[in-house]
Amino acid sequence: MKLKSMITIAPLALLAACGGSGGDSASQSGSASGNEKPSAASATTTQPEPAAASSAETAPPAFAICRSCHSVEAGRNGVGPTLHGIVGSKAGDVAGFPFSSALRQSGITWDRQALDTWLQGPMKMVPGTRMVIAVPDPVKRAEIIDYLEKQK
Repeated sequence: MKLKSMITIAPLALLAACGGSGGDSASQSGSASGNEKPSAASATTTQPEPAAASSAETAPPAFAICRSCHSVEAGRNGVGPTLHGIVGSKAGDVAGFPFSSALRQSGITWDRQALDTWLQGPMKMVPGTRMVIAVPDPVKRAEIIDYLEKQK
């Protein structure tokens, strides 16, 4: 019974760690109500969806943590922005996503090096960003970046 509870809670904890998609901290705190129905529904989105399966290739296992908040479907933002076409784009420049001012003003262009540094510690690279999840394993980071390069 404890294992089932852990499996249910783990994706919700990841979603909570990613931060809100609101434009400012006031709107984020407003979205953190005690209503668990949206959170429970969003936990089911951590599984591969048809749009992700139809992408250029199947996502590597390392991308599973990214999928908790991000989509690779063009125009489909979630807790985090879509990652479709992210390689070569400017940070904070995904239509319809309310980025932190810190990320919008960072001047970063997402190339392999910038993505690798970002994935090592988003808050270290851009203090004030809302993304908190890091990928410390360099092999996993490379797999994620290789996959993102194909999402055009």
